[in-house]
Amino acid sequence: MIIITHFFPLPSSFRPRPPSVLKPNSTAHRLGFFFVFLTLYLLTLFGNVIIVIVIHLDHHLYTPMYFFLSMLSISETCYTVAIIPCMLSSLLSCATQLFFCLTFSINNCFLLTARGYDCYVAICNPLQYSVIMGKESCIQLASGSLGIGLGMAIVQVTSVFGLPFCDAFVISHFFCDMRPLLKLACTDTTVNEIINFVVSVFVLVLPMGLVFISYVLIISTILKIASAEGQKKAFDTCASHLTVVIIYYGCASIIYLKPKSQSFLGQDRLISMTYTVITPLLNPIVYSLRNKEVKDALCRAREYIGLYNSGKAQNPASF
Repeated sequence: MIIITHFFPLPSSFRPRPPSVLKPNSTAHRLGFFFVFLTLYLLTLFGNVIIVIVIHLDHHLYTPMYFFLSMLSISETCYTVAIIPCMLSSLLSCATQLFFCLTFSINNCFLLTARGYDCYVAICNPLQYSVIMGKESCIQLASGSLGIGLGMAIVQVTSVFGLPFCDAFVISHFFCDMRPLLKLACTDTTVNEIINFVVSVFVLVLPMGLVFISYVLIISTILKIASAEGQKKAFDTCASHLTVVIIYYGCASIIYLKPKSQSFLGQDRLISMTYTVITPLLNPIVYSLRNKEVKDALCRAREYIGLYNSGKAQNPASF
């Protein structure tokens, strides 16, 4: 298996080590990975931006479900912007990248939880849906998710960058992450590891527990639906969300909740690649573009663009 070691500029407290000699084929491998990640990055940006624009333009999609989809698309876009460009060109410093990476990854965890609550209300309490999931409630849930992400990121970054570093300036990972960074500290990191574990439990176990409870109630409600068609429609409503939840929470839990003694860099790199590169790409594909309402909205948006180009376009909100 090919393992790429990424170089990051770290604080001056690092004692530099002469770079190792690269193997003859390492440049070709790096170029190959560069173009693969660049392609996935551009596809992710394109898909998520299209989803946000379509939801904004089409008033048929002005519902809590699509509000959270658009917020998740924005968060996924910011998340990939924090990681992949740095992975490709090392333009961001390690501390800056770690801060934004933690902020938006934690934000994603709680946005997925909010989306699970939206599914629960839509299926288990449809008559009160418009009251419970009003515009104010949606904004509060989205703002709360981002606020938690910012708070947890500040705690993590300030704790790790308060340590003295005495090893090389090479982080053996695709991007600047907590565990590889802690391994470069030349002091006892027990307190930092405890902080990291507590934060991981809070941002992974708590949301997973809430999503699990939501789906227990959702499934019990779906099984009470008399018609098979009604059951299928209800399951389809939640299937995309459940797919993303399993991949995102599953991969993140394997890395951040397992004991330090069971941490293997090669395995962690591969799993990290899944939830930092693949999951954001799946969001517009699995979560939105498979949805008939989004497809119809895309057709209407295309028609609007055609009318706009011909000078006959109406207000997008009334289109």
